[in-house]
Amino acid sequence: MDKLKNIKLYLFDMDGTLYLGDRLFDFTEELLSKIKTSGGKYMFMTNNSSKSVQDYIKKLERLGIKSEYDDFITSSQATAYYLNKYYNGKTLYVCGTNSLKDELRANGYKITENLDEVEVVVMGFDTELTFKKLEDVSKLLLLRRDIPYIATNPDYVCPTEFGSVPDCGSVCDMLYNVSGRRPVVIGKPEPLMPILAMEHTGYTKEQTIVVGDRIYTDIKSGVNAGTITALVMSGETTYEILEKSDVKPDFVFESAKQLII
Repeated sequence: MDKLKNIKLYLFDMDGTLYLGDRLFDFTEELLSKIKTSGGKYMFMTNNSSKSVQDYIKKLERLGIKSEYDDFITSSQATAYYLNKYYNGKTLYVCGTNSLKDELRANGYKITENLDEVEVVVMGFDTELTFKKLEDVSKLLLLRRDIPYIATNPDYVCPTEFGSVPDCGSVCDMLYNVSGRRPVVIGKPEPLMPILAMEHTGYTKEQTIVVGDRIYTDIKSGVNAGTITALVMSGETTYEILEKSDVKPDFVFESAKQLII
């Protein structure tokens, strides 16, 4: 537990870690308060690109948690960063929610449904998915084999109070069956989101912990970024999955409540 004594930056996955669906875990408010009063900093780090940061601020407020824009690092933000670096000013086709589109428009991107104008394809967790969108992306990937193809996150499912629903990774698998193409993935397990959070706050890898309920996204992202990692068993991962995984967290907790010191 000595590693925890030096932690200043807590990067929390949200769904399955701090809440489940629309139910806030009973320890979350105390945990976040303790981090602040001890001089630490927390950020909410989520792969869920179906909501904008403003949407998340409103959701957390409904759950009783006050937050600000700078409290978040999302796969939508990381995707915008990646686009700015490699495809600045390009016209996008976005298979995603209106919230994701708004986030990308706010970063200066034109989004179109005119397939002749599209220069980059962006896939997100699309809770507004239609067959028309799937058909459009299929055309773009099949007829324009060199078009850049980016996914906000690789998650196969998104947890809900009744179980799970298909996430971005599942839809990308469908499109792989059609086109034989895999996207460049931006969110966890890639290290970009923790790296951006550390650059933003000025904390080191040794001062940073990634806390989440998934090994293949949350924990692997922390491992890839070189941070300390803590797996919580309050969401998707079972002990059987943990035992079989090649990726091992530094800590395993029944819930994030055990971070309350």
